[in-house]
Amino acid sequence: MTDANSRLWEDHAGWWIEGFTEGADPEYTEQILPLAAEVLTGARRVLDVGAGDGQISRLAARLPGVEHVVALDPTWNQIRVAAARGGADGFVRAGADRLPFADGTFDAVVACLVFEHIDAVDEATAEVARVLAPGGRFHFFLNHPLLQTPGSGWIDDHVLDPPEQYWRVGPYLTEQATIEEVEPGVRIRFVHRPLSRYVNALVACGLWLEQMHEPAPPAGFLALAPEYPDAASVPRLLYLSLIKRPG
Repeated sequence: MTDANSRLWEDHAGWWIEGFTEGADPEYTEQILPLAAEVLTGARRVLDVGAGDGQISRLAARLPGVEHVVALDPTWNQIRVAAARGGADGFVRAGADRLPFADGTFDAVVACLVFEHIDAVDEATAEVARVLAPGGRFHFFLNHPLLQTPGSGWIDDHVLDPPEQYWRVGPYLTEQATIEEVEPGVRIRFVHRPLSRYVNALVACGLWLEQMHEPAPPAGFLALAPEYPDAASVPRLLYLSLIKRPG
C-alpha cells in the first residue's frame, strides 16, 4: 500500500468501522459473513488479510475447529479497534505484500474486499500462497471486477424513445487507480483490474480455482434505495475459492 493510500485509510478508518461493521451493512450481515462462515468452517489456522476492525476474524474465531486466528491490517486506526473488539488471538499491523509469517503457517487465508485497494498485487498474491500450507485454501472476496468497474452504474436513459433502463459497464480492460468520494468528505483509493489479471496471478503462484460465486445482492441492500431493486440481477460481489497446489 502506498504512503498516500495508507494516509487515506488512516484518515477515513471511521467511515469503514461505523458504516460496514457490527451489523451496520446488510451486504455483510446477509451475504458476506454467512458465506465466510460456510467456507471457513473446518479450518484450524486462519489469517484475515486486510481485516479492518476484525469482523471476519471474530466470526472465524467462533467457528468449530478453529484454533488460531490472526487479524492483519496495514492501518493503525483499524487494527487497534480490531484488538479492542477482540475475537482473534493475534493482531498484526502489516501490508499484504510483506506478511510476517513463516511459510505454510495457515491452512486458510481470507481477504475480503481488500485486493481492490492493493497496488502490489503480484507480491501480495505470492505472499498469500507462501504462508498457506499445501492443500490450504485462499478465500478471495472482491467487488465484482466487471460489473462494479469504475463508471459502472444504473442508467435511466430518457433520450431513447421509449426510455430504457440499463446497467452501464465502465472501461473493463483498463487497469486503473481511482480515488472515489464514497460519501461527502471521504475519499478512498480503488484499483480496478480485469478478472483475468487476478486469476493469472493466482495460478502463477500455485493457487488453483475450486469455486466461483457471483451472488445476487441481498434483500437488505436492495431495500436501501428505490432504484436498487432494478439492479437485482447485477452482482456486486465475486467470491473465489482457491486451493494451494501440493508440492
